[in-house]
Amino acid sequence: MFELKITNATLPDGRKNVDIGVKGGKIAAIEANLGGEAGEVIDADGQLVAPPFVDCHFHMDATLSLGQPRFNESGRLLEGIQIWGELKPLLTQEAVVERALNYCDLAAAQGLLAIRTHVDICDERLLGVEALLEVKRRVAHYIDLQLVAFPQDGYYRYPGAIDLLNRALDMGVDVVGGIPHFERTMADGAASVKALCEIAEKRGLLVDLHCDETDDPLSRHIETLTYETQRLGLNGRVNGSHLTSMHSMDNYYVSKLLPLMAEADVSATANPNINIGIQGRHDTYPKRRGMTRIPEMLTYGITCAFGQDCMMDPWYSLGQADMLEVASMGLHVAQMTSRDAMRQCFDAVTSGPAKIMHLEGYGVEVGNKADMVLLQAADSIEAIRLKATRIAVIKGGRVIARTAPRQTALALHDRPTRLDPARVGPSAN
Repeated sequence: MFELKITNATLPDGRKNVDIGVKGGKIAAIEANLGGEAGEVIDADGQLVAPPFVDCHFHMDATLSLGQPRFNESGRLLEGIQIWGELKPLLTQEAVVERALNYCDLAAAQGLLAIRTHVDICDERLLGVEALLEVKRRVAHYIDLQLVAFPQDGYYRYPGAIDLLNRALDMGVDVVGGIPHFERTMADGAASVKALCEIAEKRGLLVDLHCDETDDPLSRHIETLTYETQRLGLNGRVNGSHLTSMHSMDNYYVSKLLPLMAEADVSATANPNINIGIQGRHDTYPKRRGMTRIPEMLTYGITCAFGQDCMMDPWYSLGQADMLEVASMGLHVAQMTSRDAMRQCFDAVTSGPAKIMHLEGYGVEVGNKADMVLLQAADSIEAIRLKATRIAVIKGGRVIARTAPRQTALALHDRPTRLDPARVGPSAN
C-alpha cells in the first residue's frame, strides 16, 4: 500500500499521464495506471508535478528587515551594505530567528524547500550565525537549509574576519564564502580567493563566493577562482555568485574564461531580480542589464542557477519567495525565449541549484525523496508564464501546504462563468 499516490501527472521531462506512488517517504513507483491502494490520492488532472524549488543564493539574516534603520534611497549595492552595517549592532538573535522562520513559512508555501543562505560573519558576536543555525535545526523537517560563512565586509578588509570565519565554520556552517571584489585592492581580492579555497580544501567543504558583483570589466576574480579550483582539486565543489562584471567584459576575454570554468566544473549563480536593479546605476544610456552571461555558460555545459538573493531588506524592497518570479525575470533579462531556453530557466530554479548544493535524492525519479510540488500548469514553460499556483507542496511524502487552484468567476454575456488561467492558451483552441 502506498502512503500517497498522485495520479494523471505531467513531469518536467515531458512524460504525461503517469502516476506516482510514495512509500517510506520516497518515490516508490512512476508509471501509467499504477495499481495499489493509497492512504491519500491526489488527482493532478494532467498538471505538472515538479521537484521542489531550490534557491542557492539568499541572505536570510537580513530578510524582512526592510526600512531598519532606514530605506535604501539610491538603490545601490554600497548603500545597502552601509545600511546593513548600521543595522547589525541593533540585531537581536530573537528578531533574526523570528524573521527567518516567517520567511521559511512563506518559502514552504511556495514549494521552495531547499535554500543556501549567506550569513554575515563580520560581527564579533556571530549573532547571525547562531540565529540561523537555530533556524536550520527548527526547519530541518521541511526545508534543507545550507549556511555559507560570508565575510560581508571583506575577508582581509574587516579586522578579525579571518578568525571569525574559522569560528563560524567550527560552529557548523556548511560552505566557505567570500567577497573578493570588496577587498581594498584587486591583489587583496585575489589573495582572499586563494586563502578561502585553501580553507575549503583543508576542511572538505564547498565554496560559494560573491564574485565580481560590479560593472567593472577588470574585476576578474572568477578567473582566480577557476584557477584555485583546478589547483586544489575542488572541481564540482565551487560556485561563483553574481559574476556581473562579465556582462561588461570584452568577448575575446570571455571566450577564454568560459572554457576554463567548464574545465574546472565551476558553477554560476545569477540573481536576476537584484542584479538588474543594482547594477548599471552609474550608467546613463545605454544602461547595462547587470546580469552575467547565463545562455553562453549553458552552451559550455556550465551548471547555472538563478537565485533570489534578497527579499524586503536593505538591497531589495520586493520579493515573495517565488522562484517562478525569479525564473521569469531571468528569462526576460537574458532573452532566453526559445522553448528549450525557457525550460532551462525552470531548471535554473530546480535541478541546477540542487546540483550546486549537492542535494541528495533530489528529483521526481524512483528511489528519490518524495519531495514534490503540484503546479497549476501544463508544463514548466507554462509554470513560469503563469507564476503557477502551488496546489500541493509535498515533503517526504506528506502534504505540508495546499493552495486552492486559481479560478475566476465571470459574469459576461454569452461567455463561460469560470476562468482557469492554466487552461487558456493555444493548446485550448
